[in-house]
Formats: sequence, structure tokens, C-alpha cells
Amino acid sequence: MNDPVEAFAFYIVFLFSTTLHEAAHAWAARIGGDLTAYHGGQVSLDPRPHIRREPFGMVVLPIITVLISGWPFGFASAPYDPVWAAHHPKRAAWMSLAGPGANLLLIVIAAVLIRAGMLTGFFVSPESVNIAHVTAAAGGGAGYGLATMLSIMFSLNLVLFVLNMLPLPPLDGSGAMPLVLPEHQLDRYRAIVHHPTLAWIGILVAWQIFDVIFHPIFLAAVNLLYFPGTRYG
Repeated sequence: MNDPVEAFAFYIVFLFSTTLHEAAHAWAARIGGDLTAYHGGQVSLDPRPHIRREPFGMVVLPIITVLISGWPFGFASAPYDPVWAAHHPKRAAWMSLAGPGANLLLIVIAAVLIRAGMLTGFFVSPESVNIAHVTAAAGGGAGYGLATMLSIMFSLNLVLFVLNMLPLPPLDGSGAMPLVLPEHQLDRYRAIVHHPTLAWIGILVAWQIFDVIFHPIFLAAVNLLYFPGTRYG
């Protein structure tokens, strides 16, 4: 097991980020006319309704994996009405994008706070970067904990954003495809991506290719964070 304090920070960030991700899905569905998730209490930053829906994916699995590897792995979901999605494919597509959009917002917030810390001399660029150490504290004490938390917030939300934007079912990127597909192909596309076997294939493919895709994106994001100063790679 890795540093228990770091592992705890990973789980807290995972819980908050996943809650915001699912709340964004639920909020976008409500705006688009589907009240399914709203009536389930999921238009909320309170993690409890999300945990009640997916207790294994939100609590059991991420805690087990964070204790074993120091890295949380889990899942969550927001319910929606498939009939509504079939009648309003563009609205359903925006609902799909809302989750990754929430993760992108957290990346930007973390980046702004890290840059502000750099400008005030509270943070410094580390000699090398990894998921838990995107920035470093100029001093010790509470600064180290804040640097670690912001690093994890930046990195973990980048993971969630990139992963969910892959156009593979059941990931959100596949749900956003109606925004770019011709109208006459939407029914056929929906029938294909909702096949249960294809969802398992999509997860397997995403698992195999994610590391190859994510590493250069992570380095590019960190280099953009420190532009025009320190460069990593």
C-alpha cells in the first residue's frame, strides 16, 4: 500500500469528483426535460444519493483499490429515461457531455489555484511530476498537503475527463456522438451502442489503450500548466 494519507486524499477527491460528474449528468437531463435523476435526488453535490445508487462502485470498490494500490477505481451512474433519450438524441448527447464537462471544470479550478500558488511563492514546480505530485510546496507542513490535494484533483479529473471522452460504449463519449452523426443514422447507432456485449468490449478496449493515450495528454497538460517556464517529458 502507498502512503495512507495520500491514499485517503485520492479517495476524497474521487468521491467529490464522481459526485459532481453524476450531478452534472442529472442536472443536464433535468434542463433537457428528463426528471428521472432529479426525482432520484441526484441533482445534488451531496454524495449520499449517488452512493445509495451505486454503493459498490462509489464506496466498496474504490476503498479496496485505494488500500491495495493507492489509486481508487470505481464507477457511478445517473438514471435517465431511454424513451426521452430516443426522442431527444441531441439533448441526451449534451447530458452525456455534462459529466466530463464537470471534470474539466475541476481541472481548470485546480490549475488556477496551482498557478496562483506559484505566483505567490507558495508552490514551486517539482523536479519531476506524477499523478500525485503535479506541484510542490515551497515549505513544509500544510503546504505539502494542499499541494498533494490539488495535484490529485488536477490529475484524477484529467483521468476521468479523458477516459469518459473516449467514443466507446458505455463511456460518455459514445453518448455524445449524436451531436456529430447525421440524423438518419441515429436510430441505428443507438441500437448498436446499447447492445450489452458491445459495452463489455468498449470497457476492454478502453482499458487496453488508456495508458497509451493518457500519458502524453498528462504531460501536455502539465507543460501547459507551467508554460512558459518548466517543461516536463
